[in-house]
Amino acid sequence: MTDLTLRLHGLKCPLPVLKTRKALSQIAAGSRVIVECTDPLAAIDIPALVAQRGDVLEDASRDGEVLTFRIRKS
Repeated sequence: MTDLTLRLHGLKCPLPVLKTRKALSQIAAGSRVIVECTDPLAAIDIPALVAQRGDVLEDASRDGEVLTFRIRKS
C-alpha cells in the first residue's frame, strides 16, 4: 500500500475531480490518495466522487484556501 499525493493547486472544476478519479483508478485497493486543491467546488465534487465509487473519505480539511482530502481506495 502506498500514498499518492496530488497537488492540484490552481486547477478549476472539473480538473481536480477528474485527476482524482484517474489516480484512484490506477492504485491498488487499500492505498490512499491525498488530494490538495484550491478549487472551492472540490468540497462538493470530491466527496461525491468518493461516495459514487464506494471508496472511503478518511479526512477532509481546509487550511486557508487549500482543501485536503485523504481517500482510501476500497
